[in-house]
Amino acid sequence: MPRIVTYNVHRCLGVDGRLDVGRVAAVLAALEPDIVGLQELDVGRARSGGVDQAHEIARRLDMACHFNAALKVEEEQYGDAILTSHPERLVRAGPLPSVPSRIPLEPRGAIWVAVDIEGAELQVLNTHLGLVPREQRRQAAALAGPDWLGALGRTSPAVLIGDFNATAGSVVYRTLAAKLRDGRRQAARWRTIATFPSAFPLLPIDHMFVSADVKVQAMHAPYDAATRVASDHLPLVMDFTL
Repeated sequence: MPRIVTYNVHRCLGVDGRLDVGRVAAVLAALEPDIVGLQELDVGRARSGGVDQAHEIARRLDMACHFNAALKVEEEQYGDAILTSHPERLVRAGPLPSVPSRIPLEPRGAIWVAVDIEGAELQVLNTHLGLVPREQRRQAAALAGPDWLGALGRTSPAVLIGDFNATAGSVVYRTLAAKLRDGRRQAARWRTIATFPSAFPLLPIDHMFVSADVKVQAMHAPYDAATRVASDHLPLVMDFTL
C-alpha cells in the first residue's frame, strides 16, 4: 500500500538545538514512505553548513528529489521539496502571493510533481503557507485557483500536502477543503491529528487534502523519541490506495 508523508523539518534543526540532517532522514526511513513532501529546507546556506538538505535527505532515502526555492539570497536557498522512489516528473514550481507588510514576510511557494503509482499518475502538490492570516487567505486562494488545483483536471488523482499554519476552523482550510477532501476525515478511523509543536503536539496545522479517487486507509503522526526531537513538527503519514 502506498504511503505519503508530509514533514516540516525546520531546516533539520531539532528541538534540542542540534542541526542533524541524518536524524531527519532516519525518521523518514523508519516510516518507509513512497512519497515525501518536505518544508523548511536549507540548500547551500551558511547557517546550516552549506548542505543541500533536500538532495542529501533524498540521497539517504534513495529517492528522486524536486526542490522549489521560496527564498533565494545569492547562492543560498530555502524552500520545499517532493521526494519519491517512483517514476516522477516535475509539473510546476513557483511562488505564492504575499501581502504588503511593514515587516518583510518570508516568501512562500508550492511545488507540483506527478508520480506514477500503481500505473496511475498521482498529482502531488506540496506547500508551506505564511503566518499572517490575510497572507494565508491570499495564498490559499491562489492554490485553489487556475494555476494549481484548478489545473488538475477531473480525472487525475491528487493530493495537496504541507504545513498550512492553519487549523480546520480557518478560512484557509475551508478554501482548500472546498476543492479537495481532508484526508483525516476520509480515513476509516477519523480523528484530529495534532502535529505541532512536536514535543507536546496541540495544533493540527499540517494537512493532506485528497481527491475523491484517493482512498485513505489510515493517517497518523508518529510520536516517539526520534520524532519528538528531530524537528518542531511531527511528520504526518497517510496510507492510501487509488
